[in-house]
Amino acid sequence: MMKNRDLDYLSSKARAVREGIVRAIGTNNKGHLGGSMSSADVVTALYFYKMNHWPNDPRNEDRDRFIFSKGHSVLAQYAALAECGYFPVEALPTAKQLGSFLQGHPERDRTPGIEANTGSLGQGLSVGLGMALAGKLDQKDYKVYVIVGDAELAEGQIWEAATTAAFYKTSNLVAIVDHNKMQATGVIADMYDIGQVAQKFAAFGWRVLEIDGHDMEAIVDALDAADENTGQPVCIVAHTVKGKGVSFAEHKASFHNGAMTPEQYEQALEEIALG
Repeated sequence: MMKNRDLDYLSSKARAVREGIVRAIGTNNKGHLGGSMSSADVVTALYFYKMNHWPNDPRNEDRDRFIFSKGHSVLAQYAALAECGYFPVEALPTAKQLGSFLQGHPERDRTPGIEANTGSLGQGLSVGLGMALAGKLDQKDYKVYVIVGDAELAEGQIWEAATTAAFYKTSNLVAIVDHNKMQATGVIADMYDIGQVAQKFAAFGWRVLEIDGHDMEAIVDALDAADENTGQPVCIVAHTVKGKGVSFAEHKASFHNGAMTPEQYEQALEEIALG
């Protein structure tokens, strides 16, 4: 893919990704709107600016890898993949339908561009770590990007992977925390307070960058900064808003996995178009 740092271009792609998420959910169907929307800007920056990847050659061994550890938010990735040309955008409304190659959680052998089956929370960082270690052993230059959810950080396996990544100095591994501060049933701090995310990763030996996860310039700057090899894995803590871009869904746990009425569907598309 050609890399383009033009912020207006990237913002337009982010709107396209958000529109794709809404169209993939449709009306009167439950879908993970909240977390898909909160991660949409980061996903856009990865696919349309940062990562080396080739839609016509999805398994090119020199590609950068992207793992969506919180696999329930994969609609953002589907929308980006479609916009990049991995498959037609017209396929997005088939998501979660029986027989579709776009299911509610990512499947490597079903969907072009998917690197790993995820959705059992806590596992994606370990998968990404394995890929990063393989890259080092094979003397490859690719990087591995993993988006994890902030509620997902309650899983112990995340921290086992974090310790191991620091020990093996996997500087080709970048974890991005979609820090929208909400989970399926409410505010994370009320359910299981994980404390200060940035300080935790720093304590585990990671280099930490903290940004506004909806500021495209801040996102691309952080992704560029992550290229500096300090012998450490990198964690980008992206502060985001659950449901970002759709007013009735923002900060609402009910739209973690909720259904839109036809009126809400049209409102969502209108608001996204207006930016």
